[in-house]
This record gives sequence, C-alpha cells and structure tokens, in this order.
Amino acid sequence: MPAFVASLPLAGLPLGFRAGLATSLAAGLAFLLLAPLIDGPVQTALKGSGVALLALSAWQLKAPGARVLAAIMALGALGDVLLELPGLFIAGAASFAAGHAVAIAFYARHRRDAAVRDRLIAASLILYGLIMPPLLTPASQPWGLTMVYAVLLTGMAASLWLSRFPRLAALGAIAFVLSDTILVLRMGGGHLVGPVVDGALVWALYFGGQWLITLGVGRGLLARAARVA
Repeated sequence: MPAFVASLPLAGLPLGFRAGLATSLAAGLAFLLLAPLIDGPVQTALKGSGVALLALSAWQLKAPGARVLAAIMALGALGDVLLELPGLFIAGAASFAAGHAVAIAFYARHRRDAAVRDRLIAASLILYGLIMPPLLTPASQPWGLTMVYAVLLTGMAASLWLSRFPRLAALGAIAFVLSDTILVLRMGGGHLVGPVVDGALVWALYFGGQWLITLGVGRGLLARAARVA
C-alpha cells in the first residue's frame, strides 16, 4: 500500500500545492458542468478561476522557477477571461501566445539530453503547428496569425517534451494542442462531433492540459530544489 500511495500524482507534494491543485480542479469541473447554464460575468469569472488557481498554486511553491510557472499560468488565466469579453479575442490570443513564449524559454533552460526519438517527436509537434492552420481553415479565411499562434503552442509542447520535467507535463501540453486543434476547426465552421460535445472537449483538454503541466512542472521543480539543497 505505501508504494501505491507514493506512486499517486499528488503524493509527497506540499499541502498548499495539493490544496491549490484540488481547488483548481473543482473550479475547472464546475465550469465544464455549468457553462451551458450560466453567462455574463459569472461565466467569465468561473472560466478564469480554474487556471488562476493554478497560478496561485505555483506561486507559493518554495522552489526556484516556481514564479515563472505561475506567470505562465497567469497569462493563460488572463487569456481565458479576455476571450470571453466582446472585441478582445485577439488580446486573449496574444496573452496565451505570450505565455507560450515564456514557457518555451523556461522549459529550454531545463533541457535534458534527448534521444533521437524524442527529438523527432518534438520536431513533429512543431511541424504540426505549421500545417494545422491551413489544413483546418477554409480557403476563404486567413490563417497567418493562427499559424504564428500554433507554432508557439506546439513549440511550447516540444520544449516541454525535451525538458527534464516529468512526462506527465508534456502530455498535458499535447492535450492543450489537441484542444486548440478542435477550437481552430470550430472557428472555421467545422466540427468533430457536435457543438456541445466539441465545446466540452475543448475545455476538458485545455484545462486538463494546464492542470497536468502545473502538476508535472511543479513536481519537477520541487525535486530539483531537493537535490541541490
């Protein structure tokens, strides 16, 4: 039993970090379930609260680099809110793009000696960012800015894949990529299953991805701090 408990994702983490992750998860699930029933400021606040709580969880970690992780999540939370406000879609996307740029630089500082297979996976992620927007966007619509964003997003995932952080974090980044893939498809008038299911998938993959990134990177930062202590 002790070995099983130690293998759980939250096992061994500081109480404050675990509490923050749990509270954030509750907020994310609440938005997933209640989004069709609410609107206006309440919906906007609930949507932004999930990743904002992840930022707060990372901020209080006693490990070098935790404040950078908190900043990445804070930019994501700001993007969540701005996307809900009329006329601020570009500003919201820019906030996410800034978060991806900060993340790329941060994860690159923790790069490991990657095998050829891992380098190919990272390159494939970036290549996907280049081809996804023109493939999913109708010919009548521009996709240049979408490609810039997609390359930053997949670059973030690739940088995390090549980092020393637990693979759980990289899988979260890939879930983020899948979420935005469905979002780009919807923006172009397409659908995967249907409006309701697709909307739920976008949020579940996005928020689940951010949650796993915070958990994985936070765990990695704590482990590194313990080694150098």
